[in-house]
Amino acid sequence: MTTALDTYDLIPELLRDLRPTGVTVLADSAVATHAVTRKIHAVVARTGYTPTQAVTPADVGMPAVETFASRLSPDELVVGVGGGSTLDFAKLSAAVGRRPELLRYLTSGQRSGLVALPRSWGEHAQVLAVPTTLGTGSEAGPVACFPHADSRRLVLGECLRPRAALWVPEATETLPGPLVMDGVIEAIFRTVIPYSSDTLDLPEQDAAVEELAGGLVAAGDELARHIAVGLPAPASGRLRVARLSAESQRGAINVGRNPYAVKCWALANELSTVLGLAKMRAVAALWPVVWRQALRGNTRFGSAERIHRLWERLSVHAPWLAPRPDDGLEQLMLRWRIDRTVYLAPQLRQQVALRSVRAWGAGLPTLAGLSADDVAALLAEATEPTASLAGSPEPLPAA
Repeated sequence: MTTALDTYDLIPELLRDLRPTGVTVLADSAVATHAVTRKIHAVVARTGYTPTQAVTPADVGMPAVETFASRLSPDELVVGVGGGSTLDFAKLSAAVGRRPELLRYLTSGQRSGLVALPRSWGEHAQVLAVPTTLGTGSEAGPVACFPHADSRRLVLGECLRPRAALWVPEATETLPGPLVMDGVIEAIFRTVIPYSSDTLDLPEQDAAVEELAGGLVAAGDELARHIAVGLPAPASGRLRVARLSAESQRGAINVGRNPYAVKCWALANELSTVLGLAKMRAVAALWPVVWRQALRGNTRFGSAERIHRLWERLSVHAPWLAPRPDDGLEQLMLRWRIDRTVYLAPQLRQQVALRSVRAWGAGLPTLAGLSADDVAALLAEATEPTASLAGSPEPLPAA
């Protein structure tokens, strides 16, 4: 379990417990001189360590991970300050620094987009994660994404879960409103997609998902109301979303769940990679369509009964939601001004579909039962045709 810190004053106690051989503060270039980064440097220095300062490289692939890891001393603590890419890079680098053989697992020749690491490799990465964005939950999760060849791989292993995470309001105070709301949607998506995509009822876990998702919807709507009238997102709301997002990464809500029931995430991964889009743009486009398929009775995309049950629970927190889940999901995104328009040239549909099936289906479990034609049809419903390879339309109007 990742240790949760809510004040800089707890960092010295963490260092006394861990007794690292050194401390490196790795910050995204956008926050390298941010007040949060400066405060962390000062607190670490007061404990007697001389922190090394580093900036997240533009290319966070395995060559950069190997180079960064080679500079770390045994049991050095990496303090990652930034968004999901920086935190994932910190986790992978710290893990490779302790176990160089991890590189072989991450770069081995395979077509699967998922790399599972041995449980025997431990339960934590020597990382203190300080997220400056919302929604990824990387600061508490045992997963990381990294670019590989012309795609992205997802690696899963408890040895990637950070030792500790620090949530302070100033870390996200300059986050633009649209990115705040993207973060809330990402946290909701990660919470509910395993639940809605599986057909197995697990009463205890299901109730936890419903409660967590409901809390995120309520917190997100509060933030959206402030942002819609030009006010900054309240610190209390941002911290609440951050903590709830982390809860979705702790694992307990998905014990017994089919770990491969996440088709929408896999498809969004390939779509965003081909178009060079933010992952959540692709998720927002695909998610309502995936649910619509399930609601039509296509169990390959999930359980209509479970989606309806979840939506009833969410409607308690947001009674204004449309009763039909797919329509209500689109309504929610419109109300929160989530940009979900993705342009995909018709000639690219089959390319994305083939990539998706190769990396996640055709004998692999995530897209089991789906052909490239099935995926192409889904993409046609979720995207807008255009002659350009990608697009950035204006945000949707407020509801």
